[in-house]
Amino acid sequence: MPKGVPNKRYTGEFKQMVVETMMRDKISYHEAARRFEISDHHSVASWERIYLTEGPEMLYVERRGRGSKGRPPKLPKEVEEDLLKEVQRLRAENEYLKKLQALVLEGKQSQLKK
Repeated sequence: MPKGVPNKRYTGEFKQMVVETMMRDKISYHEAARRFEISDHHSVASWERIYLTEGPEMLYVERRGRGSKGRPPKLPKEVEEDLLKEVQRLRAENEYLKKLQALVLEGKQSQLKK
């Protein structure tokens, strides 16, 4: 049984021909892989899934490796400035509340002493 070349890249035309032949002749993934010398029958199965769900033109799209997430989009300058101002305001509010809590606690302690 001939084995295909590992990590071989197949063209979109070849993939489409394999899937259409497989569907026309009603052959299994294993038989299609053997007939066209494809190293893994799972490739044929995924080609058929792409063909049936997304259409034959999607067989021409390169899908190797992970898709790049890229850098997150930069915020507009105004939004970034607004967020920085909000952070500064919240920090100041937090400090104010901490001091207020300390004063209230101090007042309660002084009342308990009396």
